[in-house]
Amino acid sequence: MANSRSGDSMTERIVRVLDTFAAERTMQSAADIARRADLPASTAHRIVGELVGEGLLERDEDGRIHLGMRLWELALRGSRALRLRQAALPHMERVQAHIREHTQLAVLEHEEALFLERLSDPDAGANITRIAGRLPLHASSSGLVLLAHAAPAVRKRVLAGPLPAVSPETVTDAATLDALLESIRRRGYVVAPGSIEAVSTGVAVPVRSHGEVIAALSVVLPRDTDPAAALNALLAAARNTERDLRTSR
Repeated sequence: MANSRSGDSMTERIVRVLDTFAAERTMQSAADIARRADLPASTAHRIVGELVGEGLLERDEDGRIHLGMRLWELALRGSRALRLRQAALPHMERVQAHIREHTQLAVLEHEEALFLERLSDPDAGANITRIAGRLPLHASSSGLVLLAHAAPAVRKRVLAGPLPAVSPETVTDAATLDALLESIRRRGYVVAPGSIEAVSTGVAVPVRSHGEVIAALSVVLPRDTDPAAALNALLAAARNTERDLRTSR
């Protein structure tokens, strides 16, 4: 792909355009996209027009832009994330039926926890997680499990910081975090009270494929809830997900 005068490729500029969309910002004008992507207006308008033409973006009758159905279609074709979600979802539903709070599935993506699925009871407590949303690895139960089993180079980069506090109880000291990660690898789970919100406790376990941790299953409970039942349910769900991944094609 040809480079622009600033040195970034066309692929990089397209990614910057798509990255301007978020869960809280699903509709934008072309001018807003240009500003948020830090692109000249003419460049942004041209890229947006081409992406609309290919169905990756769509334009409504008022001229506002949103992500297109074709982008969703392409993302699901042969997706490892889709296969993982399909294997995990029936077992997540059993956990959710038992726990009746929040049940989540996350993977490691660019040194963050990316959430592929979340099931929530209407009366459940606080939870900031969103499907397709991200949380820092050091500041969520899912992230801690993923980080504990990540490649040594990934752990080294994350431990080198910064480790910003998401709540007053987020672990922000590298030595303390390193010890916690070792404990997670040894015990096979984490219980993390208050790491995201003071009123909640996250409980998470790893999901493996061919011996490698590929995801984390977690629940978010009210702070004063005994995590034992949730932990047992998650461990069973992880085992069953791993079994279904082995037998699925």
